[in-house]
Amino acid sequence: MKQVFSLIFIITVVTGLQAQTVITGKVINNKNEPLTSASIRIKESGKGVKADSTGAFRLITSEKGKKVLLVSSIGYTSKELDLLLNDSAQYIKVVLEDEAKLLGDVIVLGAGTFEASDKAKGASLTPMDAVTVAGSGADIANSLRALPGVQQVGESEGLFVRGGTSDEAKQFIDGVLFPNANYAAIPGIMQPARVNPFLFKGILFNTGGYSSLYGDALSSALILETVDLPDKSEASLHLFPTSQGLGFQQVDKNKQRSAGATASYSNASLYNKVVSQKAAYFHGPEYISGDFNFRIKTSKTGILKFYTNYGYNNVGLHTPDIDSSNLLSAFQVKGNNVYSNLSYKESLNNNWKIETALSHNYNKENIQTALLTNEKEKLYLPYSPFREKNDSITNESNFINGKLVFSKRLARRQAFRFGSEYINNTARQSTDSAKSSYTENAVALFAEGDVYISKAIAARIGLRSEYSGLLNRFNLAPRISLAYKIGNGSQLNMAYGIFYQKPAGSFLLQNENLAFTQATHYIINYQVKASNRLLRAEIFYKTYKNLVSTDPLTGNNGDGYAKGFELFFRDKKTIKDLDYWISYSYLDTKRKYLDYPYQLSPSYTTPHTFSLAVKKFFPELKFSANMAYAFATGRPYYDMRTGSDGKVAIYGKGTTNSYHNINVSFAYLFSLFKKWNDFSGIGFGMNNVLGSNQVFGYNYSYNGNNKAPVTLPATRFYYIGIFMSFGTDRRDDFINQNL
Repeated sequence: MKQVFSLIFIITVVTGLQAQTVITGKVINNKNEPLTSASIRIKESGKGVKADSTGAFRLITSEKGKKVLLVSSIGYTSKELDLLLNDSAQYIKVVLEDEAKLLGDVIVLGAGTFEASDKAKGASLTPMDAVTVAGSGADIANSLRALPGVQQVGESEGLFVRGGTSDEAKQFIDGVLFPNANYAAIPGIMQPARVNPFLFKGILFNTGGYSSLYGDALSSALILETVDLPDKSEASLHLFPTSQGLGFQQVDKNKQRSAGATASYSNASLYNKVVSQKAAYFHGPEYISGDFNFRIKTSKTGILKFYTNYGYNNVGLHTPDIDSSNLLSAFQVKGNNVYSNLSYKESLNNNWKIETALSHNYNKENIQTALLTNEKEKLYLPYSPFREKNDSITNESNFINGKLVFSKRLARRQAFRFGSEYINNTARQSTDSAKSSYTENAVALFAEGDVYISKAIAARIGLRSEYSGLLNRFNLAPRISLAYKIGNGSQLNMAYGIFYQKPAGSFLLQNENLAFTQATHYIINYQVKASNRLLRAEIFYKTYKNLVSTDPLTGNNGDGYAKGFELFFRDKKTIKDLDYWISYSYLDTKRKYLDYPYQLSPSYTTPHTFSLAVKKFFPELKFSANMAYAFATGRPYYDMRTGSDGKVAIYGKGTTNSYHNINVSFAYLFSLFKKWNDFSGIGFGMNNVLGSNQVFGYNYSYNGNNKAPVTLPATRFYYIGIFMSFGTDRRDDFINQNL
């Protein structure tokens, strides 16, 4: 299932038909200067060209009737022109206005931030970029592992950013927290995302120094904005060996409201019989998902949006028991998750704006563990470590998050924002031997302003205060970002901020008398954007305080640091129809937390990480190809055990081999039912093409005499299937925005 939406996005093609209409013209700016390499294309057909060095262009097309010509150029506001194509030659002169956001004043966005929106220009990231990285499985968080600052962790879902755990990177949808972004975790096996990537039009990925409007995340905030009204009604269908699904979106004739739903079922049982797995699955993996949404325009500037998602999972597997040579360990998790989000935004008088959102997430997981004989019979042994291996654990939570933000636009694009946030979370856990629960009521107040000191210097100054009723503690978190424009397209950014986070629920169930964990960020960033290329370099330093430690008791005795530098380069111009980006990260980090006896490099980190993402389009063949390569130096691993003195000590350690991984994906697009305005695609791909032996770490036996590598479930992963869409020709969504 997790590969299906990725295939939908990567079907990227321009239909090649015989030319009948010739459109010529010239693209200039308001100073009568030619715009070299301006992009000219016909919407919903994929047919397009680039302007030459004089701004002139010549476009030949077989399209007929009323069409829309889209003209764009880096640093200028795009323009749409209505055309009537009737086999005759046409000449058009297009004047594009300067886009102030890119060529005007300095942009105060913040160091440590990657922005991906439907308005992204040039070499900026778009939402499509964020999910078309080969092998990402259409999980937006997975896709972002191709960006600097993120570790290549293949055995667990989520983002591991700049020395932080995945719990330190939080996802937000329309301003409120999305607490269970992935299906229930399985030890050593990455789990798929819950939400449909078609849902989002904007992505803001912060690797540090994020806005005061967001909290409870030590390392990173992934901020997602949902689509407003769809352009047209449509229906979709996908058929893959492991997943089947269908969906629809219905827009009323006045384009004032819409409603839609999708449903999908995935079961990899048959696939696992064909492709051998290292774990012996006795159920699934099986996933059922469904969602429903509606959107209502309440005025010219107001919109009400509702989204709800249901997910069910059932996965069971047998693995060799690490503490014995002739026994098995069984693990099974069944889960139900319901997430709902209601949001509203409206522009008010005098440049005021209101944005509010309310979300609810109910999650229940039942985990069964057992010690088995080779005949799959349950075995009970009364001594450690075996007596703890038969257990039934039920985790249940009800999470509510409400948020209200007021903003005021001032002169020269200055702005002021303030608001409040409320969280209520009730969590329960029951096992065969104990029960525990807690209820959290938390409130936050925040204020933030964008100040333009001059045309070249700007600042974003914010303050966030938070109170936790569960912890009975209050904090105050100042944050500031500075930006200095060096020249057209180049800018220097700096950020400082203090960030707090409540300990994970598993720790709060053990001890409610904990404090906020704390991280302080220092970031310097330089980036330059020109001619459809982007280069950014960043250095950072982060300190940790009050991390949760579990030895000898659960408390806030941990600390640590993370420092390093990162490079990112994207090029969409040098080679026609080729788009690629390169990222590199250096990380030096140590922390004392959990049962670490002293500061150590965490087992999920490595000093050097490199990634390359490449996308090549072949318009004449109606074919696209994506490739992603990732490299990381070895990760540390430790044999940590409690000694006879009752203290945890390190009895062995090492470093895994370097990580190498190549993923590829391909797609071919065609049309079967033209009168229904459909497009269909066949997609196929492979993960870990070279069959590299990926070792992410080692698990040790109770006495340390045996260690087992943590590896991929299978050496390679294959997928192939068909996708069909009716009602909306999405080809224009899939082609390169600048050809």
